[in-house]
Amino acid sequence: MEETQSLEYNSQRSTMHLPEYGRNVQKMVKLALSIEDREERNKVAQAIIRVMGELNPHLKVEEYKPKLWTHLFVMSDFQLDVDSPYPIPQKEKLSGKPGKVAYPQTRIKFGHYGKTVEKMIQMACDMEKGPERQALVKVTAGLMKKFHLTYNSNSIDDAVIGKHLNVLSEGRIELDDLSFLPSTQEVLKTTGGVKTSHSNKNRGNRNKNRNKNNKNRNRKRY
Repeated sequence: MEETQSLEYNSQRSTMHLPEYGRNVQKMVKLALSIEDREERNKVAQAIIRVMGELNPHLKVEEYKPKLWTHLFVMSDFQLDVDSPYPIPQKEKLSGKPGKVAYPQTRIKFGHYGKTVEKMIQMACDMEKGPERQALVKVTAGLMKKFHLTYNSNSIDDAVIGKHLNVLSEGRIELDDLSFLPSTQEVLKTTGGVKTSHSNKNRGNRNKNRNKNNKNRNRKRY
């Protein structure tokens, strides 16, 4: 009577460090670890790298090959002693926690304008008065209106832009004439505000036509 082969469950198998390569590649790495002859072990490692490259074609490109070798060492728990064409990564560096990202500590007075607008205003304040400074101020004011209409509301008084510009420049920039600013309609066309209203109108017309067609079909039935 033949013996029944017991099933092997994943919960009973060894942990895979990189599951995306599959169980078979992990077994190949385990085999490489058991080979005592260094030359033979190097050949097996090269073969494993080729298989890994076939499983991840985007890593076959020369500039990404170091990543394949790093993955090989990770799957061997850094126990595989082979001649790598690239620097062997250190386990401590890969397993260590990433450093904290430094976030800017300065507060933005008007969130919808962003930090870039504040930098442009500061740049204008540092410039000598003249055509170049005036041109930068006008460009900045135009951006402020665009950002305000994009992220805040669908209407704004140009005087508000002048006031905000004065606040952000700490009183160093004053604009008495704001006629150079584009109209609200022009800005909304570029930001998609007007398109949204048109699309809602078109959607409403389609719904009306659909309702009319349904009524006509119902009349024909009776």
